[in-house]
Amino acid sequence: MGNGTSRLYSALTKTLNSSAAAQHPEYLVSADPEHLEPIDPKELLEECRAVLHTRPPRYQRDFVALRRDCPSSHPSIRVMQWNILAQALGEGKDNFVQCPVEALKWEERKCLILEEILAYQPDILCLQEVDHYFDTFHPLLSRLGYQGTFFPKPWSPCLDVEHNNGPDGCALFFLQNRFKLISSTNIRLTAMTLKTNQVAIAQTLECKESGRQFCVAVTHLKARTGWERFRSAQGCDLLQNLQDITQEAKIPLIVCGDFNAEPTEEVYKHFASSSLNLNSAYKLLSPDGQSEPPYTTWKIRTSGECRHTLDYIWYSRHALSVTSALDLLTEEQIGPNRLPSFHYPSDHLSLVCDFSFNEEPNELL
Repeated sequence: MGNGTSRLYSALTKTLNSSAAAQHPEYLVSADPEHLEPIDPKELLEECRAVLHTRPPRYQRDFVALRRDCPSSHPSIRVMQWNILAQALGEGKDNFVQCPVEALKWEERKCLILEEILAYQPDILCLQEVDHYFDTFHPLLSRLGYQGTFFPKPWSPCLDVEHNNGPDGCALFFLQNRFKLISSTNIRLTAMTLKTNQVAIAQTLECKESGRQFCVAVTHLKARTGWERFRSAQGCDLLQNLQDITQEAKIPLIVCGDFNAEPTEEVYKHFASSSLNLNSAYKLLSPDGQSEPPYTTWKIRTSGECRHTLDYIWYSRHALSVTSALDLLTEEQIGPNRLPSFHYPSDHLSLVCDFSFNEEPNELL
């Protein structure tokens, strides 16, 4: 193992103690990575694969071209949305009865997560259930050229798990060589005037190539059956915040999240009918362009098997076009024991889309 790879290995295996988040109040702001030595993403990917050499290889997922009539003089913007499964919840609370305990060990699972990110090389990365921000994702992604922001849940369930690594929350990363940060807002969502345990991050970015500005937001709404009205209220609060941030949709918008809601729920309908003129990107993979995927999460718990569509990438249809989207894993690829597994590190699938600006934005409908 050469000196360069040894340094990468040290970065990959370094772990802060369990009180890392408590010692880092700067989680509320973007950190400055300039003091960190850059690393080559290809070398880091190779190192991850070396750690994972005893595991089955990743399944191949292909991008589906959705529009070829989007002439643009600037590169597309690749956005990844992913609930990566908090380590404390995966090992301590979620009860994935068909997933071997060995498949959940952080030393290897973090490499599977990094491998997925490195394989698709997103320009913008929106994550939920991040409970290893300070010891894994921030130091490594900063060295890959990303600027990151983390906003934890006020009462994270991870803190109830013995030997936890701090609270989980949402994280938003963007490549600094492509975007300039204009503004950043951390949002603690409310429901019926009450502050809740769910959060969002919204940032206005400027493309360095084109000078075009847009807003990207990441969120994770309340889980579980019986909380539909609560999620609906949280969604309305988020939409109102985004109305203000985007100046009533004058600034194009991309919203990524685990909404914990099927398309039949009110919160989905609020986003689909909002005056922000949003469309759900993954509908475009369906034959009619109007149907969400059959699942974005598939797991087996003690309560039974759960297959749901809960994760979405929303975008301003008047200002942005989806040029391609990453297809989902098939049922055969996922396998009979479902997710997570030795093949895949989370119970949610990553969603990845390429966006381009419309040259002449259409009038709002």
